[in-house]
Amino acid sequence: MTGTLIWLVGPSGSGKDSLLEALRKQEHPQMLVAHRYITRPAGAGCENHIALSEHEFFTRAEQHLFALSWHANNLYYGVGMEIDLWLHAGLDVVVNGSRAHLPQAKARYGESLLPVCLQVSPDILRQRLEQRGRENAREITQRLDRAARYTPQECVMLNNDGSLLQSVEMFLHLIRTHGNHKESQHACL
Repeated sequence: MTGTLIWLVGPSGSGKDSLLEALRKQEHPQMLVAHRYITRPAGAGCENHIALSEHEFFTRAEQHLFALSWHANNLYYGVGMEIDLWLHAGLDVVVNGSRAHLPQAKARYGESLLPVCLQVSPDILRQRLEQRGRENAREITQRLDRAARYTPQECVMLNNDGSLLQSVEMFLHLIRTHGNHKESQHACL
């Protein structure tokens, strides 16, 4: 039996990085949080990522070392082939995904993919974007407009308006529920 690839998506400011950081701090014997390879300096942003130069990124891409890769926000993002080894070992793997590249992940992982979309109410999203101080007022408005236009399809929704602890508990409950559902499907075969 293979594991599940949990493709975590949500608008900028929805709390993906905080949720992933909290998951990394807890013990989950059957779940790993993958690091992304990004052409962004190590200290930039809040994500615990592996910083690569564009040259390093393209060298890895040419050697087929990424399971998935994409370009967004003037940066290149990749998820290493190691996630396939983890999935084949039966582990669940959480990835900080891209909403725009969900179809690419679905095409590669099919039934092993569980898209989870973080939802945040517009007022809370605005407040979080303003507090982090990375965008000006115009950029915040653009991010809010983009978040409002996004309508996820075939995605398990997770509300992240509350505390981080609540979100972690709801996320883990979703994963357990999905795992139990998957097991019952296999038992019926």
